[in-house]
Amino acid sequence: MPKQIAIYGKGGIGKSSTASNVAAACADDGYRVTIIGCDPKSDSSITLLRGRRIPTIMDLMREGMDIKEEDIVFNGYKGVKCVEIGGPEPGIGCAGRGIIVAISLLKKISKAIEETDLVIYDVPGDIVCGGFVAPVKKGLVNEAYVLTSGEYMPLYAANNICKGLSRLEMTLNGVICNSRGAPNEENIVSEFAKEIGSQLLAFIPKDVLVQTCEREGFSVIEKAPDSGIAGVYRKLAHSIMTRNEGKIPVPLNDIRLRELTKI
Repeated sequence: MPKQIAIYGKGGIGKSSTASNVAAACADDGYRVTIIGCDPKSDSSITLLRGRRIPTIMDLMREGMDIKEEDIVFNGYKGVKCVEIGGPEPGIGCAGRGIIVAISLLKKISKAIEETDLVIYDVPGDIVCGGFVAPVKKGLVNEAYVLTSGEYMPLYAANNICKGLSRLEMTLNGVICNSRGAPNEENIVSEFAKEIGSQLLAFIPKDVLVQTCEREGFSVIEKAPDSGIAGVYRKLAHSIMTRNEGKIPVPLNDIRLRELTKI
């Protein structure tokens, strides 16, 4: 059975950058990887495809197309299989339900999920509605990771995600800090992880190289493989592939959350 993980976090916190670089690093290590973008922005796989934006399952379904595997599954860097679910039309439908329908279709016409070592679901999580925890509720995920920075709002979103996981009795396998350069950031996120019953799995320093590579349509792993930041992503990828333990998180109250950001 493949390792099936979800990376959750506030919109704009760097989930897609992290997911794509982890996917590329795992592919470098010889793992078969599938990345499934669950964000309506459909940008999870773009840096694995040299800047190419691929059709989304939801768009093709709306067009009434007879969808085949080659229409929605694309080979990216080192053979990483890339799928973008997309989202509903603005103001219409539920993104979460769309995730369920789209993945059901994917499993019918492709073995991209079954014939792989690692499946990464890149999932938005500003508001943890029943829809955005769809991959967990449907048993598509066996590990969950939360991405945050040391600022209050990303931590607030991360804490909300932990509330959702707790209600589902789903374990959290680790917290990842994607630095925004906030004061004392690593200590803040490390303490947050500890207090919810988890641990800080990686601290990704703020590095302009990540954005530079993305603008050119590449992951850091592909474009700057010998850089320090690529080494950070490789270490995180190794931690994820060798990690099995997790605990149901115990979310914090808002007073404690605000106290943490003042450490």
